[in-house]
Amino acid sequence: MLSVLLTQFVVLWAVIDPIGTVPVFLSQTTHLAAKQRRLVALKAVAISTGVLLFFLIAGQFLLEAMQIPLPAFQAAGGLVLLLFALTMIFGESKPGTESKLSKELKRSELANLAVYPLAIPSIASPGAMMAIVMLTDNHRYAVMDQLMTAGIMILVLLITLFLLFGASKIHKLIGDVGAEIISRVMGLILAAVAVNNLLMGIKDFYLAV
Repeated sequence: MLSVLLTQFVVLWAVIDPIGTVPVFLSQTTHLAAKQRRLVALKAVAISTGVLLFFLIAGQFLLEAMQIPLPAFQAAGGLVLLLFALTMIFGESKPGTESKLSKELKRSELANLAVYPLAIPSIASPGAMMAIVMLTDNHRYAVMDQLMTAGIMILVLLITLFLLFGASKIHKLIGDVGAEIISRVMGLILAAVAVNNLLMGIKDFYLAV
């Protein structure tokens, strides 16, 4: 059980990437007062939590309503996670890419900053949405297991919130280079998990046929 929980923590940490979110947060809130920064961080994490909880609760029901078997979604999710991981490893790092995408939003309201790019796609990324559905498969995990997964997800989001509260100090400590290194290492770990999900999805799909 401990190894399963640890694996889930690593997966959710990789796809949510709290440390990689710090430079994005700093780039979008440099012009704000300290109180406004905290408000943006709270709103961003709250929105991300709501989005991911929605996928945790209703994601599988939506798939089944569309008659998409979960093994197929698991394989597709594994493929998407793999592509996401490869961009983390070989492409521009998360801080660099998302900061460029969002430079034009510096004059937006605080709520807009919290939604984009912080909540989506930085914290509640497509990879995180895919991962939470796969980690709470109703056919493979009991309700108690899913509640523990939800608890781990909330723990990672709380860590993200605390990191955003201390973003200035953290960025001074690790710098952009440190954030990029950590992001690429997490991408490598995520790639291994993604390949496993892809292969398991293919295996389960053919066994179910």
